[in-house]
Amino acid sequence: MGSTPEGRGSSARDRDSEGRARNARPRDGLGRPLPYDAQGVDRQPEGLVRTPPETVAEAQTLLDAGKPFHAHEVFEDAWKSGPHEERTLWRGLAQLAVGLTHAARGNTTGGSRLLRRGAGAIEEWAAHTGRKRPHDLDLPGLARWARTLADDLEHGVTVDAGARAPGLRGA
Repeated sequence: MGSTPEGRGSSARDRDSEGRARNARPRDGLGRPLPYDAQGVDRQPEGLVRTPPETVAEAQTLLDAGKPFHAHEVFEDAWKSGPHEERTLWRGLAQLAVGLTHAARGNTTGGSRLLRRGAGAIEEWAAHTGRKRPHDLDLPGLARWARTLADDLEHGVTVDAGARAPGLRGA
């Protein structure tokens, strides 16, 4: 059995203070695990409850910095802690961020599928609620962005996450 730099057996699991499994390996800007002794980027704290404007602002900052994986975690917190009637909205936005993550990692099939799924989710939510700009989010523009990026992926375009980051509130 191998061991980590800290001497743990490679089958040992990282745990948080409550005993839940948590991978403590450092991550790169796209959320990929790095060796334990590598320098990674700071992780997003999990389980934070933010207001919708705080969520949108934090996610936009991360997207602009080329960190869609981290933006997905911010949207995931909103999806899990927000009002039940907005869960589909935040889940769809998280799917868009994960789609961009996969696209930037070179997983064109997974990226395209998630981008299209996220676009469909936010469009369905907007149609069901009649809200096209909840929390000042440009849902029609985000759906167009996602489908355009998915089309580009399907035509072999290489994606830089920061350069292709969407404007959550519009252009």
